Amino acid sequence: MNVGTRKILNRSFTAVGIGSIVVMGIALLIVIVPIIYNGVGAVFFTGTIEHRNMLYNEFGEGDEAELAKQNAAAGVYRKEVYAMLAGFEAELEAMESERQQEFRSKYGSVRNALTALMGPLPGDTGAMLTRFKYGQTRWEKAEEKLHEFLYEAKWDYSDPDAMAKEYYVSRAAEFEGTSLVKIFPYVEKHLEEIMRPEFTIYLGFLTDSSVDSHIFGGIWPEIQGTFFLAIGAMLFAFPLGVIAAVYFTEYAREGLFTSMLRSANSTLAGVPSIVFGLFGLAFFINTLGVSESKSVLAGSLTLAIMILPTIIRAAEEAILSVPRTYKEASLSLGSTKWNTIMTVILPAALPGIITGGVISLGRAAGETAPIIFTAAVSVGSAIGLADVFSSPTPALSWNIYNLASEHEAAAEIRHVQYGMVLALVGIVLLLNLSAILLRARISKKLKG
Repeated sequence: MNVGTRKILNRSFTAVGIGSIVVMGIALLIVIVPIIYNGVGAVFFTGTIEHRNMLYNEFGEGDEAELAKQNAAAGVYRKEVYAMLAGFEAELEAMESERQQEFRSKYGSVRNALTALMGPLPGDTGAMLTRFKYGQTRWEKAEEKLHEFLYEAKWDYSDPDAMAKEYYVSRAAEFEGTSLVKIFPYVEKHLEEIMRPEFTIYLGFLTDSSVDSHIFGGIWPEIQGTFFLAIGAMLFAFPLGVIAAVYFTEYAREGLFTSMLRSANSTLAGVPSIVFGLFGLAFFINTLGVSESKSVLAGSLTLAIMILPTIIRAAEEAILSVPRTYKEASLSLGSTKWNTIMTVILPAALPGIITGGVISLGRAAGETAPIIFTAAVSVGSAIGLADVFSSPTPALSWNIYNLASEHEAAAEIRHVQYGMVLALVGIVLLLNLSAILLRARISKKLKG
């Protein structure tokens, strides 16, 4: 190959490499930017008086005197709304039966829309669920509910060859000629006075427990559960993985038995994670009985088995990368084989071993399938260290899936879902950063 052709190939491969990096960077931004933007919105947003009332009533947070002042200011405008409703109800009672029946169903829709916006109205029965005790706690949701209050959604099925088209009809037009027609422009004009929006920094999203299945509150139990499961898995898997790697590199002789063990380890690395979940349920819970049902302990053991092959392989490669002269020098000075492994080989290989631990730690924190059957619950409170042997826990990975696909109000709590995703990414990055800093410190210490 002549020099000119070599230069062309070098430039081509360089361009392809740079292009690949750019494409990966763009793809990463496409994924990360929406997560960050929407996730930050769970903490920084424009909150309404309903949000401040919820925080005070459910968590005891806020200034009681200031909150009473704001409620009084909002109450002035809300009383006008209530007066309009009461006036129409009196008018409704005086109508003829046919006309009365016509307006009752429409009026029920109006009350429901107002209740969703402002919270319980006069005459409403006591709400059993917390979600029905308050109106919209976020300003953007209040604006959406205002649109639902002002307009009724209907569907046009006139074209049989096309899908039905949604269109909106003004509710005010449906009450033309009645006293209720005045309520629609009034609420639209005075929405800010009724809801009292303020910029809010809700750090309680990270430190509070959820209320009413994450309709309100925070995600602290999920964050704590994720830490418990990930750290618990590493406490079991890391020592076992390093011991197995030492055996493979320093004690095992090449043969059928060693070959079978290596093959089993490689096969274990390729097993789908859902299989580990079923194995954890069958073996750790039903057979060994480490807990009566789901528990953090059972989940940690299941995750430990799942990440064990990665730790073994990484530790094995790290040990093999230690120069053989280190071992020979130690043995020549009269040290035993075990002492050489503990004081020379493992310290020198520790940065590489920690690298494998970092990768495994991130996987353990983000896995969903293994903990479905062994540790995770959809709703629960934070647990203490003493409860990890017998109690299940919420976890970010499982709750993200559950809130996005199974929750009855999934569309209403997108900010919670994105906030959980951002928290999970942040936890994984934090754990990885801690391990990387530890690895760098150890490497620096070994170099003197």
